[in-house]
Amino acid sequence: MFANYLIGLREGLEASLVVCILIAYLVKTDRRDALKPIWIGIAVAVGLALGFGCALEFGSQELTFEAQEALGGSLSIIAVCLVTWMVFWMRRTARHLKADLHGKLDAALQMGTGALVATAFLAVGREGLETSLFVWTSVRASSDGTEGPLIGVLLGIATAVVLGYLFYRGALRINLAKFFTWTGAMLVVVAAGVLAYGFHDLQEADFLPGLTNKAFDISETIPPDSWYGTLLKGVLNFQPDPTVLQVVVWSLYLVPTLAFFLAPSRSGDARPKTPAPVRAP
Repeated sequence: MFANYLIGLREGLEASLVVCILIAYLVKTDRRDALKPIWIGIAVAVGLALGFGCALEFGSQELTFEAQEALGGSLSIIAVCLVTWMVFWMRRTARHLKADLHGKLDAALQMGTGALVATAFLAVGREGLETSLFVWTSVRASSDGTEGPLIGVLLGIATAVVLGYLFYRGALRINLAKFFTWTGAMLVVVAAGVLAYGFHDLQEADFLPGLTNKAFDISETIPPDSWYGTLLKGVLNFQPDPTVLQVVVWSLYLVPTLAFFLAPSRSGDARPKTPAPVRAP
């Protein structure tokens, strides 16, 4: 549940920050007339993300077992690629996000209503589609037959909305660079589990070999239905009897990705020793 909460919090806060930066800029520049197109673009983006998530969930139920596993495994790999790109992109651009959005909004204001709708839609829609895909694959990977994973996602998104509102009102100061660095590192760990589960799905679909070639089996030591087994699965997508391919994929992704992500950048601006807190826009 914690892993899914983290996904909802991280992805939701990105979208919330984008929204509050756009709205705050229009209010401060006395362009309240442009708020309606912005909200329309945001609403369309949210609707698209929800529709995409529903299509993944209900559309996959009509497939055969092998097709479901093949689809789930393929989308898990795609989701991990997108999330990996996203955490590195946000680590690099978190400090300049506000200025970038302001520049795009200035250009849209000169072009008219349609451009404002498109700006808001693109800014929020990308986050929404990424969130829907990664949430679906993560919930599928960590699901234990209960509603816990989905509840975790919803709680994370709700927390992100509250934090975004407090940020907008000036009641909260967020060090974006530090926040996105450490949540990004945790998200890389979650993504490693999703990636390993995705390859396991492809093995179950007979797309990849080695389903019966287990790396180890500690099911008796850590029963999957025990509270600690459920906790490990919910937080790390842990499996007590992974295949050799799963362990190899997990290791080859996690170790270098986490090392590159946490390594200080050459420019020295990704992980400053004394980063300045970001105030409300």
